[in-house]
Amino acid sequence: MPEQSPEQSPFDLAEGDPFGPHTLPYGVFSTADAPDRRRIGVRYGSRVLDLSALPGALPSVVAAPHGELLGAATLNPLLAAGRPVWQQVRAAVRTALTDPAHRTAVAPLLHPLDGVTLHLPFEVADYVDFYSSEHHATNVGKIFRPDSAALPPNWKHLPIGYHGRAGTVVVTGTPVVRPHGQRKTPADAAPVFGPSARLDIEAEVGFVVGTPSALHEPVGLAGFRDHVFGVCLVNDWSARDIQAWEYVPLGPFLGKSFATSVSAWITPLDAFDAARTAPPARDVAPLPYLDDAAAEPGGIDLRIEVARNGEVISRPPFAAMYWTAAQQLAHMTVNGASLRTGDLYASGTVSGPEPDQLGCLLELTQGKGPYLQDGDEVTLTAWAPGPDGSRIGLGEVTGRVLPAREVPADGPA
Repeated sequence: MPEQSPEQSPFDLAEGDPFGPHTLPYGVFSTADAPDRRRIGVRYGSRVLDLSALPGALPSVVAAPHGELLGAATLNPLLAAGRPVWQQVRAAVRTALTDPAHRTAVAPLLHPLDGVTLHLPFEVADYVDFYSSEHHATNVGKIFRPDSAALPPNWKHLPIGYHGRAGTVVVTGTPVVRPHGQRKTPADAAPVFGPSARLDIEAEVGFVVGTPSALHEPVGLAGFRDHVFGVCLVNDWSARDIQAWEYVPLGPFLGKSFATSVSAWITPLDAFDAARTAPPARDVAPLPYLDDAAAEPGGIDLRIEVARNGEVISRPPFAAMYWTAAQQLAHMTVNGASLRTGDLYASGTVSGPEPDQLGCLLELTQGKGPYLQDGDEVTLTAWAPGPDGSRIGLGEVTGRVLPAREVPADGPA
């Protein structure tokens, strides 16, 4: 992150700062003098703009009806307001931060980032995780099913996914306690119970739903921008030994549901217009509801970095994802399932074709490990190309592994 000199104005960002006027991600913060008061903020460089106070400071810039939305303690009311409001608020925030005429009014509303506490920015309604990287799915298939086809027969016909647990979605910085569960290797006569010995990460990209949809009314590809508010990084922690034993025939359960870490910042979808890119060529024609040949480019050129204990171990490219976020949304609702404000759906592990582009330790180590040790800290960061040579940043996702907690001999209380 570019550093600011003490004399530099908070409005004048260092060249290349990924949190400039083209990014403007939303979050929720509190300050030391009012720790119980949660406020909506926008990140600008190394500062947080207090949006709850912006309508009062600049009533000519922020429309009066938006004041109640920005005064909430969570992003959900703003998410539910719909795309026209999202665009109006974003334009007002950019004006407040970039017009020199407003500096005197706005300066007192800018808090140093290192002086605030960041919170989970929205109330998660439902959580869905997909499996949309062909490279990841192929690598995992070879490891888990060495005697079968790497990809299941349905993989190139639909975005495979599963419903996770919304209640264990946590904000970056929240420790991850090593989970307990059943595990069984081929050499074991029977399953054993205990802490996971193969704790892993999954570097993913998340999409936050704003505008809900009605039950029984599918959302087509063209509805993506109207329903999805923004983008965040996701680490969907995975207990591979628990997962391998439990996932047949119904799929992930305890091996995934113990923790999913998300960024404290949600970057608006419109910030990625300059980064839109065509997905990889498909060798199986999708059914009409998934056919995006005539749609806007559905991929996003996000460059992700995965660091373990400060050392970069992988750089997964999101542009390599086979299924796009718009296709995932269309498939998720094609059966008539409704969307709710605060729904979160994640891409699945992002992996590329090269050895240094793999998004989990299972792939990076060919299933042999080592996996995460107690005390390990994993951090995901990412950026995308923006207009005029700028960079669009995503808030980082960090989590440290804590030792498993003791489970009584007769089971949890």
